[in-house]
Amino acid sequence: MNAVVGIGTGWAVVLTRNGWPVGPDPFNANCTSVKSFQPKCVLVTGGAGFIGSNWLLRMVPRHPEIRFINLDALTYAGNLMSLREIESAPNYRFAHGDITDISLVADVFARNDVDAVVHFAAESHVDRSIRDASAFIRTNVNGTHVLLEAARRAWEQRTDGSVRFHHISTDEVFGTLGSTGHFTEETAYAPRSPYAASKASADHLVRAYGVTYGLPFVLTNTSNNYGPRQFPEKLIPLVIARAMAGETIPVYGRGEQVRDWLHVDDHCAALEAVLLEGEVGETYLIGGNEEARNIDLVTLLLTVVDEHLGHPPGTSASRITFVKDRPGHDFRYALDSSKITSKLGWTPEYDLASGLRQTVAWYVENVGWMDAVRDERYRSYIDEHYRNAAEQQL
Repeated sequence: MNAVVGIGTGWAVVLTRNGWPVGPDPFNANCTSVKSFQPKCVLVTGGAGFIGSNWLLRMVPRHPEIRFINLDALTYAGNLMSLREIESAPNYRFAHGDITDISLVADVFARNDVDAVVHFAAESHVDRSIRDASAFIRTNVNGTHVLLEAARRAWEQRTDGSVRFHHISTDEVFGTLGSTGHFTEETAYAPRSPYAASKASADHLVRAYGVTYGLPFVLTNTSNNYGPRQFPEKLIPLVIARAMAGETIPVYGRGEQVRDWLHVDDHCAALEAVLLEGEVGETYLIGGNEEARNIDLVTLLLTVVDEHLGHPPGTSASRITFVKDRPGHDFRYALDSSKITSKLGWTPEYDLASGLRQTVAWYVENVGWMDAVRDERYRSYIDEHYRNAAEQQL
């Protein structure tokens, strides 16, 4: 049987393929939000992942009047350990399932009177998409289509502005920048990796459902996120993990690529504002306004790690190893966030230096979390990937 969370007026039925028990409805039916959009039941996809888990940790205690259903397939990057702080909250429930499962997604909508979707679920690692794009097409394109179709069918009679589909996307859909300029909400799409193309496809589907079917949506594109609970295949947690273990630190090419860095807490605050106050049909770019070359970021990060671990200055930086560059590696991303700032009043609170210190402290203090996610499957992938790159070391 598919995983389903069922919410009625008096009972909650939670079923998985193994069967879960029936019990009294734990959710508060009162809705006291004073925001312009007032959801009662939010379906969060991919809520056990990096950004999704941090968003739920923010939203569940802040909005006890809203029920949150976390639908996650628990692939390699999903981790329920990240959600222990809220797993027993009365307004939160987890459902194990895949967004490409048509009957599952339809059942979640039918049983729960879902009035908002916040769609985080995605395959997101460029390197993996280069090795094999099939999972990215399946999840990012087909999965988004399944969710959109389920939402359209469930909401087709609700034309009063009481529903919303919030799609989370990336700056990579816009392609690459030179040494100057910023992406804006009007920038044409020009994806250059299978991952970016799959997210661009999903973005187009969301907008098409808005135009063709009148599906109320908001769409956000973000720059590179970092912070606690990020799976250590991405640059910052990978560098921290390898530095803590005394291993080499791989850097693509000469590390000249430039990225705009955004702390996940700042991103989550922006997503809250867009969901509750954003205008239907609008796109908002969310950037950190903290650009850095990869090599400069890594060097600063390793300095912070050494300080935290009490190592002599330069200990970890001495292990930097330049490896063959990623195919089609985009040179620079940068987002113009002036729209969300002017329309919704959001600005990031973290600068890069303070954000990296907070992030390193979290990983050092949560070694158990790190050890749990760096299982044999993870280690085999990382070792093979960077061993192959190192064979063509620069």
